[in-house]
Amino acid sequence: MPLRVLVVPDKFKGTLRAREAAAAIVEGWRDARPNDAIAALPMSDGGDGFGEVIGALLGAEKKTCPTVDAAGRPRDAEWWFHAGERIAVIETAEVNGLALLPPGRYHPFELDTFGLGALFRAAADVGATRVYAGLGGSATNDGGFGLARALGVRFRDAAGNVLCSFEELERLASLERPTRTPELGELTIAVDVTNPLLGANGATRVFGPQKGLMPSDIPKAEACLGRLAALVDASAPRLFSNEAGAGAAGGLGFGLRAFLGGSFESGAALFARLSDLERRVLDADLIVTGEGTLDAQSFLGKGVGRVAEVAARAGRPCFCLAGAVALDASATTSPGFRSFSSVRDLPPERVPPPAFEAVRALARRAADSAPDAVSAILRR
Repeated sequence: MPLRVLVVPDKFKGTLRAREAAAAIVEGWRDARPNDAIAALPMSDGGDGFGEVIGALLGAEKKTCPTVDAAGRPRDAEWWFHAGERIAVIETAEVNGLALLPPGRYHPFELDTFGLGALFRAAADVGATRVYAGLGGSATNDGGFGLARALGVRFRDAAGNVLCSFEELERLASLERPTRTPELGELTIAVDVTNPLLGANGATRVFGPQKGLMPSDIPKAEACLGRLAALVDASAPRLFSNEAGAGAAGGLGFGLRAFLGGSFESGAALFARLSDLERRVLDADLIVTGEGTLDAQSFLGKGVGRVAEVAARAGRPCFCLAGAVALDASATTSPGFRSFSSVRDLPPERVPPPAFEAVRALARRAADSAPDAVSAILRR
């Protein structure tokens, strides 16, 4: 019996964008079950690929903006704009993304978010009244310090000297805001983590090592962010640094809240809302999602976890295809959830990255299990 299949993958990080992963899954599924009706819905929960995915959902036009990357190198960054609805979509990794930099060449203390200022100004210049900014995949750990400088904020030490590098923030004594900042209307900060800015679960200690911070760098980085937070929070209506999501993208979540007045939303929830995910799931017999590595974090605010949750509520089986699966069986209690891995019995750090053909082959294997999975759900 032909099935209605909804394919909703995230990126396979470092190898396939969400759109490419969706194409690979669709091709593999059709190889095994050519009579099924398949709909592709590439997904992003806020990280790499956010702009392409959300821009496509909104029917927005791709634009480019001359700016600099996290290391100060010239770059034409992409962003998206829907002129009729006046909605802008900004993927911050287009500027401060780790994937844009050569591995091991730059220390995080040498990097900042300055180049993002040009994108937010570009959105304001075309009259955007709503902006979706996706955070994730960042190389920076500056708490939005660079972005604030690009917006005209001046940071000074006790002697009145202007501070221009992140490491100098330990001496921060005062900050001066500009009389005007870009007028962006409603700014939604899409995050896929709930970490605060500081502390054991903060940006530096949790994500800093992934970006190149050594154990000896942690105290200094934490002190610099702590000084920035102390001055901002002292004049804010609430402690921005303690908010869930403030630690996203090396503290950029905090910076956007503090200097552009945005509000946080789960990137997975934003995608679900804009894509009408619940209705699409109800219209399908089976859901197929996927990402590079399926692990416990996948069910803590990430896109794959959100898809699995919506499928479970709707009583639909959900298959997850992954390059590697590092997940305890108790991590999800959904009876209809099944995972398929292209590489087995290896820890995630040793898994070779999945490519188009590997994902296509994995989809073929999963498709063979589809009738039994649907029948099992229907019998419950």
